[in-house]
Amino acid sequence: MEEATLFYTSLALLTNPPLHRPFLELSKKLGPVFSLRLGSRLAVVVSSLSAVEECFTKNDIVLANRPNLLLSKHLAYNHTTVISAPYGDYWRNLRRICTIEIFLLNRLNKFSDIRKDEVQRLLLKLSRNSREDFSKEELKSMFVDLTLNNLMGMMAGKRYCCEDVSDSSEAKEFRELVAEVVENSGAGNQADYLPILNWAANYENKLEGLFKKVDGFLQGLIDERRNANGGNTMIDHLISLQKSEPDNYTDQTIKGLILVLLLAGSDTTAVTLEWAMSNLLNHPEVMKKAKAEIDGETLRLYPAAPLLVPHRTSDDCSIGWYHVPPNSIVLINAWAIQRDPKFWDNPTSFKPERFEFENGGKDDGHKFLPFGIGRRACPAATMAHRMLNLALGSLIQCFEWEKVDGEEIDMTEGKGVTMPKLEPLEAMCKTRPILTKDLYLAA
Repeated sequence: MEEATLFYTSLALLTNPPLHRPFLELSKKLGPVFSLRLGSRLAVVVSSLSAVEECFTKNDIVLANRPNLLLSKHLAYNHTTVISAPYGDYWRNLRRICTIEIFLLNRLNKFSDIRKDEVQRLLLKLSRNSREDFSKEELKSMFVDLTLNNLMGMMAGKRYCCEDVSDSSEAKEFRELVAEVVENSGAGNQADYLPILNWAANYENKLEGLFKKVDGFLQGLIDERRNANGGNTMIDHLISLQKSEPDNYTDQTIKGLILVLLLAGSDTTAVTLEWAMSNLLNHPEVMKKAKAEIDGETLRLYPAAPLLVPHRTSDDCSIGWYHVPPNSIVLINAWAIQRDPKFWDNPTSFKPERFEFENGGKDDGHKFLPFGIGRRACPAATMAHRMLNLALGSLIQCFEWEKVDGEEIDMTEGKGVTMPKLEPLEAMCKTRPILTKDLYLAA
């Protein structure tokens, strides 16, 4: 396996995200599986479909661990959340809780009214200035508010991102904490690879301070629901399970689940909605079709996590005939694989119709990876799809959309673990008659 040994260049990648683009260029020179030294750590980057299939079939258990990063140590309750926990019985129990007690289809259906209410509030907000003529709207902040309110409504029965919040100081604290946590997320912190930088930048102490604020806030949510003596939120359900299985449902376990939901379910969904609308505005002929395949094509071109969540090898393994030693970080460049011309016709073109498959609408192989694959794939994929389908479908159905001044939407990618747009999306919208007919404007 060829190795990029230039020490400075490898570390410089971490300070110039997004990483998926330079990783693609390196793969063209070094091959679809290559390694580079990030300080004291060996990282292996996988950018081919065949190698990914090998990773998550033959090597699925070996790659079922996560790297020990400072963020997961200090913010993810010492590597004990479902995203960061090492593979084993403890993680399997967390995964069981997520699958059966949180993301079970029947349980998600119970929160459908919250999803519908939040989408209707978004439609109402957009319609206020666009009933008679086109109105210019900034959509990024609206999508963030939509997803955060939906999650907090399901988890704690609260709304923190709107004009009519009941506790503005608590809402302000929540928004600031979420922004700070997202800013510190990902695998691109240089202190994880050069310990001396941790000492120089005081990064670990900053994370400890952030953890105290986050932990206090999450504990407050649990205590509030516990004192309420019953309810229909996710926290209420987990507290009820705590009474019969206290060892499996400790307060720390519940706080870890809330934290993962906020991190994995808010920014990713908002970012995907923004990319979807950006693509539709640049391709009005596709907007007219308004098919469900729009979601799939958006996730292919602009996956919210272009390098997925990093994996760590627990033993020696081989990927694409190359030897990978234990404790290596393995990064899957889903962004590159989902644009590989070997498997996608006109890979950079926005063509939702490519998801109209003869085999029942299902893709084959592992070339479509927005939610990861294998044992550590995202358990919240169903929840994310439900919000994406409802929100995007409603926006297309209820408004006419145009680009601002007729100019193409800038599709440049910004910095961040969830691959945001560099420039927040602005668009012109006008309310369609169907919105009034469906009583969305009754409020």
